[in-house]
This record gives sequence, C-alpha cells and structure tokens, in this order.
Amino acid sequence: MIEYLQNREGRAELRDVVDFIAEKEGATDRKHRKSVYVSLVQTHIPKLEREGVISFERGTVRLLKIPEDVTVYMEVVGRHDISWSTFYAGISLIFILTGMYLENVHLTFAALVYLLISLLHHRLIKRLV
Repeated sequence: MIEYLQNREGRAELRDVVDFIAEKEGATDRKHRKSVYVSLVQTHIPKLEREGVISFERGTVRLLKIPEDVTVYMEVVGRHDISWSTFYAGISLIFILTGMYLENVHLTFAALVYLLISLLHHRLIKRLV
C-alpha cells in the first residue's frame, strides 16, 4: 500500500489500492480482492493510522509519512530474480570452498555462520510470503 501511495502522489481510493495489491499478489478474482479489502480495512489501515503513516477517510487513503525503515520490509523480487538471502547463501558457499582450499579454519567457520543466517532468513521470508 505504501509503495502504491508513493507512486500516486500520496493519495488513492481504497478500491484502487485493493486492485493494485491483488494484482501484485497474482490473483485478481473477486474472492481474492475481497480478502485483500478485508485485510486492509480490519488490520493494516488501522495499524498504519495509529502509527501516523496514513489517514483513511471516506474511502480515500492518504500517505502522511514514510517510515525510515520501510524499505527493509519491501524487498520485491521478480519472478526470475534472486533474493538477497539467496545471493548471500551463494557467496557464503564460495567463501566456504575458498576457506577449505586455503585450509583457513576461521574463514570457513565465518562463512558457515553467514550461510546459516542467510538460510534462516530465506526460510523466514518464504514463510511470510
């Protein structure tokens, strides 16, 4: 919703926001749009209003401010792109192999830790989506 409002100069009708989100989620049928609408009205809009991020009045959503750390939660990965966690897992594997080749225990251990963290993050992100 924040992404959509940013692109619409901070103001949009709720039905347009619902259509945008449903489209982003890949399902635009009536049932899915209704699910998005209910989720917005019952959960997301009240929470964002309490936080002072948006205002909602008469079917119009207005963006009041953009939270500083909002980009952390807006990682959007295209169908043929890789996520940051997958990228870091790949880099970690390269460093593990390098550490083993150089017989460097510290490098290998550090790379294993990074690999574990990236795999946990990847799993968490997949569960949220």
